[in-house]
Amino acid sequence: MDENLLDNIIRRLLGTKNGRSTKQVQLTEAEIKQLCAASKECFLSQPNLLELEAPIKICGDVHGQFSDLLRLFEYGGYPPTANYLFLGDYVDRGKQSIETICLLLAYKIKYKENFFLLRGNHECASINRIYGFYDECKRRFNIRSISRPVDVPDQGLLCDLLWADPDKDLDGWGENDRGVSYTFGADIVSEFLKKHDLDLICRAHQVVEDGYEFFAKRQLVTIFSAPNYCGEFDNAGAMMSVDDSLTCSFQILKSLEKKGKGGFGNNTFRPGTPPHKGGKR
Repeated sequence: MDENLLDNIIRRLLGTKNGRSTKQVQLTEAEIKQLCAASKECFLSQPNLLELEAPIKICGDVHGQFSDLLRLFEYGGYPPTANYLFLGDYVDRGKQSIETICLLLAYKIKYKENFFLLRGNHECASINRIYGFYDECKRRFNIRSISRPVDVPDQGLLCDLLWADPDKDLDGWGENDRGVSYTFGADIVSEFLKKHDLDLICRAHQVVEDGYEFFAKRQLVTIFSAPNYCGEFDNAGAMMSVDDSLTCSFQILKSLEKKGKGGFGNNTFRPGTPPHKGGKR
């Protein structure tokens, strides 16, 4: 991990020189991913059973109480002026689990041989879903919190919202031929809909022959509304109408150039997925 970036993250988390800032520090998703990846390498390079020497400071549960974590460092000395062993349970229950775990991981990366973290029972996904860390992550890193206007990053939630594509030959996630974001299988669609209590995902972003195309047993539909796209695709365009009873129907827009005259043709049934004709960038 880049040392300048790591130092910048630590500075932002500490907030002030005396470490008294308790304001929310919004690290980017990309920065947190780098912290996780780099700290994983540190943990795996060291044994399960740590044999440490004194002098050392030993700390117990922190549980997302970030301001109190900073107070511990004020009393004991900020790394690397003192060696530390934390016994686990860094997240859940407190209001700033993200800041807490990120600062601990950052110190682990920077002072690998002086700063040690054990795993507690709250370092577990199933526990995090119950006691708050999962909800904090979801609240602070989701579509509702994206600031506007914003440039699209090369990775992360906003990038994936704009670039990810379905793939009928895939289960789970895969690499995207566009060179950015990912592809996802029907199982991902089903999981997403169930998790968020939704019936249908409606998206665009790809040329489809009939103007619309179903995926994942009609749990996702791709709509493309530009017929004869760029004069290179022999495709129709489509518009989806949703009535008061939430029944969906499609109006098909034929190409003016190819037909001499064009217009809408109604299609109120749901056919099977037509053959895919490739995607646009």
